[in-house]
Amino acid sequence: MGNQKRIHNTINKIGYTLVDLKMILITHSDGDHYGALNALEKVTLARVGTSAIEAESIRAGSVSREMKAAGLQKSLFTLFGKVVGRNPKNARIDDILIPGQVLPVLGGVRVLDTAGHTPGHLSFFSESEKILFAGDSIVIQNSKPVPSSGSICWNEDKARLAFDMQMKLDPVLICAGHGLYKV
Repeated sequence: MGNQKRIHNTINKIGYTLVDLKMILITHSDGDHYGALNALEKVTLARVGTSAIEAESIRAGSVSREMKAAGLQKSLFTLFGKVVGRNPKNARIDDILIPGQVLPVLGGVRVLDTAGHTPGHLSFFSESEKILFAGDSIVIQNSKPVPSSGSICWNEDKARLAFDMQMKLDPVLICAGHGLYKV
């Protein structure tokens, strides 16, 4: 939550305004990935799309999976969630995106099923530009891409399969949820 100013500044920095924004793609329903959605929807007419599973959670103002934490770690996740707004208010979703669908941006962006971090996680791949928008299906760790894992991951086996599939696309730039990796 609270990233709307950062998003606005980034869009302005590359020579556009929020009015130019036509489509918002949401990879998954963690609050740090859709928390600015309500603020953006107030200043843009952009359509918002994500998977059916993640849309259901976003519309309810929740996340699509529970963290696999116990004891102190669970308490820390709860506290951290309150501080960073892990569970923002519900938001509007206009379009349910289907894996394999090609969106009319960046020369065609393919919707990828990258369930693992969350059950309905999507990633987006620009085949012409070889840019992968991976959300949290890929984490940049020690300057290298790795699959989502641990207590924040809904299903580590699926996360590994999603990671392997994405790496086979041979992207030149990976825009992970919390970092960039340039080949």
